[in-house]
Amino acid sequence: MAAFFILLLFLFQSPAVLSRPTTETLSATRPVILPQEGPSPMPPFIQEPLNATQCLPSVLIIGVRKGGTRALIEMLSLHSDVVAAQNEVHFFDWDSHYQQGLGWYASQMPPALPGQLTVEKSPAYFTSSKVPERVRHMNPGVRLLLIVRDPVERVLSDYTQVFHNHLQKRKRPRPLEALLLRAGEVNAAYKAVNRSIYHEHMRRWLATFPRTSFHLVDGDALIREPLAEMQGVERFLGLRPQISTNNFYFNRTKGFYCLRQHGHERCLHESKGRAHPRLPPDVLQKLRDFFHEPNRKFFQLVGRAFDWD
Repeated sequence: MAAFFILLLFLFQSPAVLSRPTTETLSATRPVILPQEGPSPMPPFIQEPLNATQCLPSVLIIGVRKGGTRALIEMLSLHSDVVAAQNEVHFFDWDSHYQQGLGWYASQMPPALPGQLTVEKSPAYFTSSKVPERVRHMNPGVRLLLIVRDPVERVLSDYTQVFHNHLQKRKRPRPLEALLLRAGEVNAAYKAVNRSIYHEHMRRWLATFPRTSFHLVDGDALIREPLAEMQGVERFLGLRPQISTNNFYFNRTKGFYCLRQHGHERCLHESKGRAHPRLPPDVLQKLRDFFHEPNRKFFQLVGRAFDWD
C-alpha cells in the first residue's frame, strides 16, 4: 500500500521549471510565440531547429557611431548565413554588462544554425579604450567590421541625433557652434569631434589586433551603391555571394536605398537621414581644415584613402 501512494505522488508531482532558458536548452526544439496585433485565439507557432544555439558573436561591428552601423547590420542580415543581434548589447564597453560574463553575452544573441555567423554591433566599441583587450580575451580571431564616413558629416549627424534626443526629453539643446568652437578654434574635446578623429581610436585597436582582422566599409559609398560595399563584406567574412541588386530599391520619398527580401520591403527608421544643421561657410571650412591631418594619419594607418577632402 505504501508503495502505491509513493507511485501516485510521483505521477502527480509538478516538473521543475527553469527560470530562463540556458544555452543548452536552446538546442532542444521549442515553440516560439510571435507577437500579434489584436486578439488571436490561435497564435501561430514556429519550431526552432533542433540544432539552433545561442553563440558568442564571431563578427563585431565596432563603429563608428553615426557612420551607418544600423544600415550595415540590416543589409548584412539579408544573407541567410548571418544572424544578428537586433539591439546594441554594449557588452564590452559597459562594466555592468561585462561583469555578467560571456555566458550572459551569449544569451543576448539570436539562435544560430551550424555554419551561420553571429553578428553584434555596438558603435561605442570603437572609441572605448577598454574594449579592444576585452574583445581579444573573448576571441583573438574575431572579425571586425568598421564603417567610416566623412568625419565632418559624421560630426553633423552626431550633433543632429543628440539635438533631437534633447527635444524629445524637453531639454534645451546647445547651439552647434557653441560646442564646436572654443576660443575660435575647433574644440577637439567635444565628443562629436573626438569620435571623428579616427586614427587615435584605430591605433589602439591595431595595438591589439592585426590589420587583417578588420574590414573597413565606406559609409558614404554604402548610401550611394550599397551592393558593391556589401559584396566586399561578403568576401571578407567568407560568405557565399548572395546579396544582389534584387535586395535593394531606391525610395525617392526618403532619398536613399531601402531593402527587399522574400517579397517584403523595409526602410531604416525615420530617424535615419535627418537633415543636418547648416553651419556658416567659414566655420564649416575651419572644421574641414581641422580634420585634414587626422584623416591623412588614418589613411596611412589603414592603408586606404577615402574621398573626404
